[in-house]
Amino acid sequence: MTDLTPILVLAAFEGWNDAGNAASDAVALVATAWDARTVATLDPEDYYDFQVNRPMVTRGDAGAELAWPSTRVSVATSPVTGRRVLLVQGIEPSMRWRQYTDALLDVVAQWSGEAAGVPTVVGVGALLADVPHTRPIPVQSTSDDPAVQESLGLDASEYVGPVGIISVLTHLAAQRGMQSLSVWAAVPHYVAQPPSPKATLAIVSALEEVLSEPLPVADLVDEARAWQRGVDELAEEDPEISEYVQQLEEAKDTAELPEATGEAIAREFERYLRRRDPGR
Repeated sequence: MTDLTPILVLAAFEGWNDAGNAASDAVALVATAWDARTVATLDPEDYYDFQVNRPMVTRGDAGAELAWPSTRVSVATSPVTGRRVLLVQGIEPSMRWRQYTDALLDVVAQWSGEAAGVPTVVGVGALLADVPHTRPIPVQSTSDDPAVQESLGLDASEYVGPVGIISVLTHLAAQRGMQSLSVWAAVPHYVAQPPSPKATLAIVSALEEVLSEPLPVADLVDEARAWQRGVDELAEEDPEISEYVQQLEEAKDTAELPEATGEAIAREFERYLRRRDPGR
C-alpha cells in the first residue's frame, strides 16, 4: 500500500557541522523517541580516513569489539500524523563527498518510491557563534527552494563561503528534484564542549515546526536549565568571562529588541498547544 505522505529526511553529521553535538543529539532524540530502526549503513572504508576518525574498542561479555565510524539511515513513523521519517546519523566523511551523498540520496529515493509526493531533506547543523548562553539560542531555518520557502515561511540563505556535508547534501538533493532546507543553531563559542542541551532543545523546537507535531522534550528542558545554571556559575567565578557575557547580552538585546512580535508569540503559543494536545 502506498503511503500518501511524502518522506521527510532529517540528517545530522558529527564534526564540523555539529558544534556541541547539538545537531546530532537532536536527531538522536527523534530516533529514540520514535523507535527508529536501521535500514541502511554506508561502508566506512569508502569515506573515512581512520587516522582522523579512528575506530573505537568496546568491551563486553563477548570480549573486545571494534566499532568503526559509520553512517546509518533509520526509519521511524511519527506517532501523530503517521508520517514516515528517515533519519541520517553519522560523521562528516573525509573523502568522496559526492559519492557519499549520492549513496544517501539513493536510499532516500528508494524509500520515496513507496510514498507519494516529493521527499523533503532537512539538514540539521550547529555552529559556534558570538552569542550569550543566557539568551534563547538562535536557530535559523533557510531554503533555496521557493516551494519550501512559501510553505514554511522561510528565507533563502545568504551565506557565502566554505560548506560542510549538510550543504552538499541539501544542494544535491535539490538537483535531484527533492525539496530541501537547513536548520542551524548558534552555540556559544565559549562553552562549545558537548553536550549543549540548550542548543539541542532549540533545534528540536525548530524541528517541531517542520514536523508539525510535538517531540518529548521534558528531560531536555531540565538538562538545558541545569546546563545554563552550570555555565552561570562558571562565569561568576571568572570576571573576564562574566564581562564578556554581559557584552554579548547587550549586543543581542539591542539587535533583537523587536523580536517579541505578534507572529513570534503566536508561533510559540501554537507550539505549546501542540505539546498539550499532540493531536492538534
